[in-house]
Amino acid sequence: MASTTLPKPNPIPIQPDPLPRPQPNAAVDPLAVYAQAIRTHNADRSLHNHLITLCSKSNLTSFSLRLFNQIPSPNVVSWTALISSHSTTLAALRHFVSMLRHPTSPNQRTIATLFKTCASLSSLSFGLSLHSLSLKLGISAEPYSGSALIHFYSKCGMPVYAQKVLDEIPHKDAVCYGAVIVGLAQNSRPIDALLAFADMKCRDVGSSMYTVSGALRAAAELAALEQCRIIHTHAVVTGLDANVVVGTALLDAYGKSGLVSDARQVFDENLLVMSLVGCNAMLAAYAQQGDKDSALEVFNAMEARGLVPDEYSFLAVLTCLGNAGLVLETDWWLNRMKGDYGLEPALEHYTCLVGAMGRAGQLEDAERAAMTMPIVPDAAVWRTLLTCAAYHKSPDLARSMAKRLLEIDPQDDSAYVIVANVLSSAGKWDEVAEVRKMMKDRRVKKEGGRSWIEVRGKVHVFLAGDRRHQRIDEIYAKLAELMEGIEKLGYVPLQNEMLHGVGEQEKKEALWYHSEKLAIAFGVVSGAAPPGKPLRIVKNLRICRDCHEAFKYLCRLLEREIIVRDVNRYHIFSNGSCNCGEMW
Repeated sequence: MASTTLPKPNPIPIQPDPLPRPQPNAAVDPLAVYAQAIRTHNADRSLHNHLITLCSKSNLTSFSLRLFNQIPSPNVVSWTALISSHSTTLAALRHFVSMLRHPTSPNQRTIATLFKTCASLSSLSFGLSLHSLSLKLGISAEPYSGSALIHFYSKCGMPVYAQKVLDEIPHKDAVCYGAVIVGLAQNSRPIDALLAFADMKCRDVGSSMYTVSGALRAAAELAALEQCRIIHTHAVVTGLDANVVVGTALLDAYGKSGLVSDARQVFDENLLVMSLVGCNAMLAAYAQQGDKDSALEVFNAMEARGLVPDEYSFLAVLTCLGNAGLVLETDWWLNRMKGDYGLEPALEHYTCLVGAMGRAGQLEDAERAAMTMPIVPDAAVWRTLLTCAAYHKSPDLARSMAKRLLEIDPQDDSAYVIVANVLSSAGKWDEVAEVRKMMKDRRVKKEGGRSWIEVRGKVHVFLAGDRRHQRIDEIYAKLAELMEGIEKLGYVPLQNEMLHGVGEQEKKEALWYHSEKLAIAFGVVSGAAPPGKPLRIVKNLRICRDCHEAFKYLCRLLEREIIVRDVNRYHIFSNGSCNCGEMW
């Protein structure tokens, strides 16, 4: 330990010098405080408790245990301080067991700290036992420990239990709501997260950056534009829009909702305080749209501000270039990532290069790149090549890539469907039958398609052939009208090759009543957007070829843009074409 020069005591001290206490944003050396306490004979239990807390903030966990052992009769504050200083390790749980054997009863702060430990260590069994103990002690429904319990269940992937805990807390505060909103959003329960946010506002509970950013994350997952705007207005009213975390979440939400112009406005308004995370969110928004020029502009501006791009920054740029099939540019940026910034490309970065080659028609080079990359290819690499083979109508490569993909994931339903489409286009019906039989033998079920559209702040979800909506008769009537209208414009159905041998009426119904077509019909019936404004649809899977073709005609018939966010990218249908260039 470095020597510390201490002031000489007064010759006749009437009262010990006051001990330093932690100041806001000021580092206090616990060793110096301890040394002064020894000299002034003021090392009582409260001071030891305070020193243990300082040690936890200074990463001096071993010294905190030494201090604790010097306390003759540790109380609950002593034990809680010791547990907090080891909160990221199993030692915290061991100290808690010792505390119970002492015996000392834990308080709300002790329990909350331990729930956070269990969440970080993914210790479900200990956390469940701790929940039982907190129920017996009557502190599980207190806001402080309750919010930590909500966080624990959310981190363990049990959002339903997190919601139940919130319901049992009689006096909910912003911390409780923040924990459950963020937890639900992180566990892909965006609608529940938005409902919790609405409940919080109805109860007149104040917002925090966690509640607002969590709600924005949920809205982003749904691509619910109206919800984004409602939450944005709330953030402005509460003054949270100036918070950099909220600003970044808002930018991300607008970007994922397809309104890149609004995302850019938020970005420009917060440019001086925008962090690397915010810049990456803006880059990702442009990458989803395939707007390489704007992505490169943001990247260059980010560098000019002195921000050092990371692997996510480069992934956004490479995604834009790869989707455009720009092989030389993609390779140049991949080399720049390594040469200029010393970043080692991950599998996702190499996949962009493989995709660029495949989209450019360099199928053999793309396959060779996949085989020779320094990382073992995963399912995403082979799926990219399979998609490229389908686009270029190469049945041999499609068959080979599907085989490699199914070796990794035999239950990948998209692989069977894509290769069957390619084989049927080549007239290889026997092989199509083999693919269908393989799916049946392996009990592979095609994942159900879901599409949703937001109308006046409410999200309406549709399945293929859905009959549950209260306005379903109107929807089906409007859809029939739309389909007849685009047939007059020249639309010819691209029948699903997996339906070979099925009757014509069944084929027609299977194509007409896809979830995204139902969502479009409802959007028209309900007046989801004013005349001339885009209709916005979100789909949980890759948009099928027939719906993609139909939407090119529907945007002409309706005289408006149709924007679809599928699992791969944004599709903007305008004037009879799509911005994806038929590659998705």
